[in-house]
Amino acid sequence: MIQSMQLGQAVPAKTIQTQPIEQKTPAELTQSFGQYLQTALDSVSAQEKNVHKMNDQYLLGKVDVTQVLIASEQAQLSLQFTSQVRNKVVEAYQEIMRMQI
Repeated sequence: MIQSMQLGQAVPAKTIQTQPIEQKTPAELTQSFGQYLQTALDSVSAQEKNVHKMNDQYLLGKVDVTQVLIASEQAQLSLQFTSQVRNKVVEAYQEIMRMQI
C-alpha cells in the first residue's frame, strides 16, 4: 500500500540534462522548409520518371505488370500527398494574411 511521506523525505528524481535549443532565424527556418519541399518534389519527380521507365520496360517484356502497377500507385500517392501539403501551406498563408495586426 501507499505510505504517507513527510515533505522533507521526498527525494527528487534524476535531473534531466537538456541540450540547449538552437535558435534559428526566420530566414534559416524558411530556407530549411524550402529545402524540405524541394527534396520532396525531387522525390516525386524521380518516382514519376521511374514509372515511365518501368512502362517502357514492360512494353519490352522485361518487367511484370504488377511491378508497373505498384510503382504507378506509389507515384500517384506521392503526388497526391504533395498536392495536399501544398494546399495546407496555401491555406496557412491565407489564414496568416487574414490576421489583423
